[in-house]
Amino acid sequence: MSKQKKHYFYIMKQIVILLSIILMHLHLHAQTFKPDILGGKFEQATISMLSDYEGDVVCTIVRAKANKTVNKAALYIHGFNDYFFQSEMADQFNNNGYNFYAIDLRKFGRSLLPHQYLCNTRKIEEYYADIDTAISIILKEKNNFILLCGHSTGGLVASLYAHEGKKRNTLNALWLNSPFFDINMGLILKRIGVPLISGIGSISPNISIATGNSQLYGESLHVNYRGEWDYNLNWKMLKSPKMNFGWIHAIYYSQHKLRKGLKIACPVLVMHSDKSIKADKWNDNINRADIVLNIKDIIHHAPKLGDNVTIQSIKDGKHDLILSVKNVREKVYYNLFKWLKSVV
Repeated sequence: MSKQKKHYFYIMKQIVILLSIILMHLHLHAQTFKPDILGGKFEQATISMLSDYEGDVVCTIVRAKANKTVNKAALYIHGFNDYFFQSEMADQFNNNGYNFYAIDLRKFGRSLLPHQYLCNTRKIEEYYADIDTAISIILKEKNNFILLCGHSTGGLVASLYAHEGKKRNTLNALWLNSPFFDINMGLILKRIGVPLISGIGSISPNISIATGNSQLYGESLHVNYRGEWDYNLNWKMLKSPKMNFGWIHAIYYSQHKLRKGLKIACPVLVMHSDKSIKADKWNDNINRADIVLNIKDIIHHAPKLGDNVTIQSIKDGKHDLILSVKNVREKVYYNLFKWLKSVV
């Protein structure tokens, strides 16, 4: 191919990319919110994103505005095998003077399309565009203080975004609820097995493997079993779905990046349970401990986030601290809003 033709195709490619960005921008600002499945004050907007290796992609922004005019916002990112359903959390933020927003990331919950594999990703950075979209909406709605919140895998995503995301400088604070900083397995599997699978996943991402997790954690949450929370069991399964090797590669690579140290500029609050336990049959301790992650990993890696990190242990907290028993989650919210007052 001649240099002239190569130059022509290069220019055409750049024009197509520019037009795509402009169309996405126009679509974002033309997006209207409609009633959400949670009902009441909750609204949602489903936004088309650039297609990926599975085809069409969307993310969904859910919002609940405070009853009075405020200019502070919280943006929540859910975990793996999860989506936003925690209306009580939104109420807490609204009652404390925050507009509340949540993202159902691509391929999760409201954003899962028929042709997609649940929770599928090949790199954590894929989610950055979804977060960019949510922050653009938050800023457009005249909020000038943004608290980014992340639970479990969402805590890992939020941490990396606060470190390197395009709109990281718009973030004023970061709250991490039992963040997924390390894989909870034995040393041999962690040092040998996971890196091996990660390497395979970088080449053959669609190979899948069972998680090996029981459904006890799910039973401790859902109202139909031993819990108090009602949510869609197709979007948040009792037992986690099979994990693609590509997902494992994405997580391993991101956790490795965190272990080398991040430089998050805003204040960070990391919360975790006061204990982790393993269980193969039901017992009441499951309601008062983290049975998903090892809290020692969270405590060990949290100081690597930046220069302004506060770490808090929550007595009797579950893996998702805001789904703990009532008196425990009340303590979570008390500590959170007390900390926020110190950083606003």
